[in-house]
Amino acid sequence: MFPRFLLTIVAAFTLSSVAVAESPKTAHDFAFTSIEGDPLPLSQFEGKTVLVVNTASLCGFTHQYGDLQKTWERYRDRGLVVLGVPSNDFGNQEPGTEAEIKKFCEVNFDVDFPLTTKVRVKGEQAHPFYKWSARTLGNEATPRWNFHKYLVGPDGRLVDWFSTQTAPTSAKVTQAIEAQLAAAEGAAR
Repeated sequence: MFPRFLLTIVAAFTLSSVAVAESPKTAHDFAFTSIEGDPLPLSQFEGKTVLVVNTASLCGFTHQYGDLQKTWERYRDRGLVVLGVPSNDFGNQEPGTEAEIKKFCEVNFDVDFPLTTKVRVKGEQAHPFYKWSARTLGNEATPRWNFHKYLVGPDGRLVDWFSTQTAPTSAKVTQAIEAQLAAAEGAAR
């Protein structure tokens, strides 16, 4: 018979091995729900570069919807997806329903890039993608306000993050997007 402490160690090792095997490896392991209510697995964007942005309609940075739309229009044919993730986590600046959010984005900014349903992006109740992003890139990369941006490479890796103040059309974001698109185009040849 095994001593009890050895059984405990073996059981703990086995459970931790299973947890590691099942833990998400890339952004493609996550799913959202589209603002229309349909499943939105990030795996559908495999091979594409994705800019994931937590958004809000009543924020001082809401004008970035316009820059996100411009970025989407500029790069979508090369494989960029802009994904807007409405959240009411900061200052209650996204109080509307999904229908209200969608209408606001379409009427005010001609947004036609994909949007998700409203989710939490911080704290214990955060969407699993945001919890994974924090574990992967560290606490300093977690959203501190609306319009925080994550750049996901075509392979699903988190490539970089950009603070609220960094505009989607800034040189820093544009260069990072172009580098991912060029790498994907080079790999496709």
